[in-house]
This record gives sequence, structure tokens and C-alpha cells, in this order.
Amino acid sequence: MAPKSIRGSLGSMFQFFFTLGVMTSYWIDYGVTQHMAATTSQWQVPIGLQLVPGGLLGIGMLLTKESTRWLAKKGKTDEALKSLIWVRGGENNDAVQEEFAEILAGIHEEVRTTKGFTWKEALLPANRFRFVIVITLQIGVQLTGNTSLAYYAPQIFNAIGAGDRSLFITGFFGVVKVVSCLFFLLFLVERIGRRGSLLGGSFLMGTYMLIIACLTATHPPVSGKGFTSTGAAAVTMVYLEAMTYNISWGPVSWLYMGEIFPTRLREAGIAVGTATQWLFNFVFSQVTPYAINNIGWRTFLMFCIFNWSLVVYTWLFIKETKGKSLEEMEALFGSTQTAINIHAVRGKGYAEGDNAHHASTRRSSQLEPGV
Repeated sequence: MAPKSIRGSLGSMFQFFFTLGVMTSYWIDYGVTQHMAATTSQWQVPIGLQLVPGGLLGIGMLLTKESTRWLAKKGKTDEALKSLIWVRGGENNDAVQEEFAEILAGIHEEVRTTKGFTWKEALLPANRFRFVIVITLQIGVQLTGNTSLAYYAPQIFNAIGAGDRSLFITGFFGVVKVVSCLFFLLFLVERIGRRGSLLGGSFLMGTYMLIIACLTATHPPVSGKGFTSTGAAAVTMVYLEAMTYNISWGPVSWLYMGEIFPTRLREAGIAVGTATQWLFNFVFSQVTPYAINNIGWRTFLMFCIFNWSLVVYTWLFIKETKGKSLEEMEALFGSTQTAINIHAVRGKGYAEGDNAHHASTRRSSQLEPGV
């Protein structure tokens, strides 16, 4: 629905609004702790407030028209045009007509390029490498430790010496995440390379985790002592880790995942990557509290090792995609060297139904660049 001039920026806002929601939850938790008695209502209020944005979203969806692309894909072109006019402010001008023509052409090309897609294509060498990359990349996002910090921030701040101010410090932890992510989206997203951002981010996060481990091991927090100078130094490292994550592995992993696949495989690739992200998000959310309770400061040493391992992973396997066209991306991943039997992959039925197109693209079908 977004105009193409701002589509990329709006798409990149996913991580920003994620961090904004996290920050809001931190301050709500702090607020109810400060102003409500320690009864069941103290946890019921934050849980109940989560229904508000979900409810507003549900009501808004009832008032929103079907998307232009979906209607056009179903052959409802008149309704699709009305939907586009509505979302562009209700005026049917030349710009809207031109955009609608582009949408129809894009859908026609998308249908042509994705027709006959099967999961067999994911097993072809160049494509298999891309799927492995998005899976390992999303696992790497969790290995940075930032999800663990976000989910268990009060416990972690308490473990490194924040004392009875852990919830208040957690609130500012959320602010740091939002500001750093917004800074990345406004000033860095198209100015720094994907590979360099991942390399630098994992190295710095590993360094911060090592410093936290050393501070906590040599100056363990003492119950009832309050917020110590060592605790302040460790908290600063956590803040720096969050800032680094939100200008590197946080947003860049989503950008990279959407860039490396050809049209035929993009939906499948993003689906696999997203499923992997949430699967390992769940795994680390379960492991973290046990790690903090049982191995203490060694938890941060573990994340240090993970992050520095990601430096090696990025150096060996992540290719720079910033500013690359679709054709350059195919060459970058070696797709032009992947010889396949197009009839076997797409199926005899599809090949017979697409003879006209096959005749005009016989050479590219024998050495398919997109699969």
C-alpha cells in the first residue's frame, strides 16, 4: 500500500516499532511497580494493556479495504483501482493510473516468474546456499544475546549490580534501543554496507559482553548494597550492546533476508528465515533464566564467544548486497552456474502450458539464473 518512494523506509520500520513496543512495556512495568500494591493486579494491568494496541489494530482492519495487489491478483481490477484511489487520498489522477498500470504489470511478471514453483528448487546449489544463509543468519541474531537481554532485562541488570533500580534502568534500556534503531533507519541504512555492519556489530557486541563478564566476575553484586560504580559500568556496556545491535544485526538481518532471493523464491525464503528467527527466539527465551541462575557471569562470556564466532561466520559467508541489482545478485550467488533440467523442476504440466514463454527463453531455461 505504501508509495514506492517511501516503501523501503516503511519496510525498515519493522525493527523500530518492535523496539518501541519493548520500550513501552518496560516503562509500564516500572510504573505499576512504583504506583500499585504488590497484588495480582500488578501483573494483570500490564497484561491487559497489551490488548489495547491489538484491539485497535483489529478495529482498523475492519475499516480498511482489501489491498490493491490482492484484488488485482484475484482478477478484480475495478475493485483494485478503487482501493488504490482510496489509499492515495481519493483522487483518480494520472499518477494513480500510472501506478496502477505498474502494479498490474508487476503482478503479471510475478505470476510468470513464480508459476510452477516447487520446493525442489530450494535444493539447487545456489538456492540451497541462500536458504542456509537466512537460517544461520537468523540463528545468529539470537546468538548475539540481545533477545535474552530484552526479555530478561530486569533480572540481568540485577545480576550485574543495578540493585533495586533495575526496573528504572530497564526503562532507559528501552529508550536506548529505540533511539539507536531510529538513528540507523534515518542516517545509516543506505550509507553502510550490510557485511561491514554485521562484522563490526558482532565484534563490538562480543567485546561488550566480555567486559560485562569480567566486571561481574571480579566485582560480583552484593545484595542490599545498591547501585555500585562497577554496576554502572556494566549497565553502560549493556546499553552500548543494545545500541550496536540496533544498528547492525537487528535491522540488517531483515534487510539482507529480503534482498538475496530471486522473485521465484523470495516468499519461501523470507518465510523460512522468519520461522527460524521465532523458533530460536523461543529457545533462548527459555534458556536464558536458567543460564543466569546457574552459571552467572559466564552467561556473558558465552555470548561473547557467540558474537566473536559470528565475526568469523560473517567474514566467510556473508556477501555484500548493498546497491546490487537483481542481475548482480544472481551473479554474486553464482546462480548463472547452476545448470538444471527446467522440465524436471517445474513439472511436465507447467512446461506444456508455458511453451510460448519457453520458446522465447530457451537459453535461460537451460541455464536458469533465478533458481
